[in-house]
Amino acid sequence: MIAGFIGSGSMAAAMARGWNGQFEGMLFSDSGSGRAKALAEELGGQVASNREIAERADFVVVAVKPAALDAVSPDLGAAKRIVSILAAVPLKRLKEAFPGTEVLRVMPNVGVEVRRGVLCVAGEASEQVRGALAVLGHVVEIRDEDFDAATAVMGCAPAYLALAVEAIARAGAADGLDPDLARELIVETAAGTAELLRIHRPADVQKAVASPGGSTEAGLEALDREGASEAFEAAVRASLERMRR
Repeated sequence: MIAGFIGSGSMAAAMARGWNGQFEGMLFSDSGSGRAKALAEELGGQVASNREIAERADFVVVAVKPAALDAVSPDLGAAKRIVSILAAVPLKRLKEAFPGTEVLRVMPNVGVEVRRGVLCVAGEASEQVRGALAVLGHVVEIRDEDFDAATAVMGCAPAYLALAVEAIARAGAADGLDPDLARELIVETAAGTAELLRIHRPADVQKAVASPGGSTEAGLEALDREGASEAFEAAVRASLERMRR
């Protein structure tokens, strides 16, 4: 199987790295940035024109800026299957751009690079494409109209979680921990907590850690005073507002 990428930006690169070694080949294009060449060299793929990618690839990941959809779609008429990762571009618009072609709308997050991503999907997809996406992480079928809210939750959240990890590690380092050690401790703690949250409610995890009158309770009270919960909720709302402009 050959995967093609129209656009070789950050998310396309994350998906390609997650798929490295899975396919017969990967083809890349860009608008002149040089990213396609760099990615092809890194992963052992090839640089090709948009038309060549459409003709050769078993499925084509469209990863350009949404405003460039009309510019690239005429070159992709020969594409067998389209996987769009264009933010805020609904299925109806994609089907108009690629009439008669199998079209799947996908919103991945950056965890796909290490095959631990979340991928929200809607539309048509062959078992071949679905199997390829499953390699990259947890695939969730959602309604097309829910993509904006889902993106604000799972697409943007890695940045918010990384900010929290950075702040906690920085506080530990300020009290004398080696900065690399502080980062290692919080990153591994975050990974373990994620596994706990698969089987326990967030409130139950908090309760299990925060003994009455203890240090964790004091920390949670400080977070409440500083408006941490409200700040994260505000971040999600801000992301939604920006997407819906």
